[in-house]
Amino acid sequence: MPTDGSYFHLHLVSDSTGETLITVSRAVAAQYANVSPVEHVYPLVRSQKQLDRVLTEIEEAPGIVLFTLLEKDLVERLEAKCEEINIPSLSIIGPVMQLFQAYLGSSTTGRVGAQHTLNADYFKRIDALNYSMIHDDGQHVEGLEEADVVLVGVSRTSKTPTSIYLANRGIRTANVPLVPGIAIPHQLETLSKPLVVSLHATPERLIQVRQNRLLSMGATVGNEDYIDRQSVNDEVSFARRLSAKYGWPLLEVTRRSIEETAAAVMKLLADRQRQRLPE
Repeated sequence: MPTDGSYFHLHLVSDSTGETLITVSRAVAAQYANVSPVEHVYPLVRSQKQLDRVLTEIEEAPGIVLFTLLEKDLVERLEAKCEEINIPSLSIIGPVMQLFQAYLGSSTTGRVGAQHTLNADYFKRIDALNYSMIHDDGQHVEGLEEADVVLVGVSRTSKTPTSIYLANRGIRTANVPLVPGIAIPHQLETLSKPLVVSLHATPERLIQVRQNRLLSMGATVGNEDYIDRQSVNDEVSFARRLSAKYGWPLLEVTRRSIEETAAAVMKLLADRQRQRLPE
């Protein structure tokens, strides 16, 4: 049970990076608004000696134990310890592997961290990240035609973090700010290969995010227009007119997380690619 009703210890034990465990556990923990996990992450646990430290810490701070271990001896010892001190444990990938094995009729290779091998997809992601960093915030617009996706929008519509997230999925993403009174790059008007997506948020949301941004930077003087209600309204209207003029799909991001925005962009990209497939 949680130590004082507001938090609990969550032990994440992996023989690889632990990313799978972190993603799954946080997705579930987010459903519990009144209790928070204290995460203990143990990556690269591949020997009995490394497991010794993990078991000691689990015993000192009992809680839920989730793991992605492939070595049978390590799994058995971890599960035995959890049973001994009466705390729950669960293999996150075990049931999925059993399902695959039953359906495919063959056993696994048992390769630790197999999903992180340096294959073509890995190098595609690295290339996409390099591209997105170079083409952030309207830089090097001469290379926009090489993008898969170009995000446009006014300031603080999450263009950069969404670009980086998409790049981590191997999607070459550039982003260009839309600023009233400043002409958009002519390259943006003639793009044929990339999907251009216009990100939008309500003026209220933009003002809130911008105010927080200015406070964090300790800068308020000289930025009145940046958070002025009428000025922000004008920016939003300008962006919408441009989107209508060039036929860019609009994506409302006011209540979307970066992950949700990226997922919506990927769906638009997939739909566009399907439409372009030859009959």
